[in-house]
Amino acid sequence: MAAADVTVEGRVAAGWEPVREAFAANFAERGDVGAACAVYLDGSPVVDLWGGVADGRAGRDWSADTMALVYSTTKGLTAVVAHMLAAAGAVDLDAPVCDLWPEYSAGGKGATTLRHMLAHRAGLPTFEPALASDQALAWRPAVEALARQAPRWEPGSRHGYHAVTYGWLVGEVLRRATGSTVGQLLAEHVGGPLGADCFIGLPEHEEPRVARLLAAPAPAVPGAADLAELPPGALDRLAAYADPASLTMRALNPTTPPFNFNSREVHAAELPAANGVATARSLARVYAATIGAVDGVRLLDAATLADATAEQSAGPDAVLLVPTRFGSGFQLASEFSPLLGPASFGHSGAGGSLAFADPDAGVGFAYVMNQMQQNLSGDPRTAALIGAVRACLA
Repeated sequence: MAAADVTVEGRVAAGWEPVREAFAANFAERGDVGAACAVYLDGSPVVDLWGGVADGRAGRDWSADTMALVYSTTKGLTAVVAHMLAAAGAVDLDAPVCDLWPEYSAGGKGATTLRHMLAHRAGLPTFEPALASDQALAWRPAVEALARQAPRWEPGSRHGYHAVTYGWLVGEVLRRATGSTVGQLLAEHVGGPLGADCFIGLPEHEEPRVARLLAAPAPAVPGAADLAELPPGALDRLAAYADPASLTMRALNPTTPPFNFNSREVHAAELPAANGVATARSLARVYAATIGAVDGVRLLDAATLADATAEQSAGPDAVLLVPTRFGSGFQLASEFSPLLGPASFGHSGAGGSLAFADPDAGVGFAYVMNQMQQNLSGDPRTAALIGAVRACLA
């Protein structure tokens, strides 16, 4: 099936047709293979679309219940759980985590808080040295390695994206506080109450619903003239992203070998930073429930939401080498994370997935896909969809 021949399925409410048009154009013009998009407005669904191919090898089309692995969009789900527990008094975001996890005080990390971890300020963006992937998937070896490790910077003094280690760090604190894993907590406090298909640690019986990820096309090699025109700092970033030994690349790929995100073993494990599996419909529903009630369920009250989205980190990122902006676990609207409006919060994922809420507009939004693209700051597919949402709200 050629991209231009994709039939978009699903529904949009009256006045939301521009989102359908933008979604269809993503297949015809922007390289989508299989994808879904959903939008909630004031607690009710107004967009629920899907189309394309979920698994070309198996000849399986994207259906209404197809799920996708969403990489770092998972971090937002983990953050929702953390803030729900904080609101319930089960965990203190600003207390030293070594109160719950005594071993973590090694290496000068005794003052680290859960908020530092959520805001990418803990100073442990990778393993030193790299950890075997099977050990990382087993959980305990990963958290023990991080507990022993000295931080790369004084916790709280700066920020650098903890692309994968965020999950073990935040997840172990929550496990120590509650006795349950993040995946279990997500099912109990979020997925179950909302009837939302979102998993960290995918049950085996759900595996047939998962779309197969397709690697991003290799980027074009810049010529000498292109390199000469790069703005200050861009050449250093380019070199870091091309060097597997750089902190940037070791943070993005902290294990040896790197994880195979299409594998059953990775889907079954819990990586609360990176291996969430969900439908777009469910992610939009979750974010809608962070800012208001969805069928009687609200996940974060107003005070908790204000605390979760208060800026904690902004400016040059020690890992990604671009300016980033974070609350406590959520990306905040910025040039690096272009969302709907200045109050938007959520999380993107490697390759293009995105989920967020905008409390000013009353919007919960999600887009998931299987064709990955390489876009460090924003993605043309989500940019088009967000532009269409904005036009529908005007």
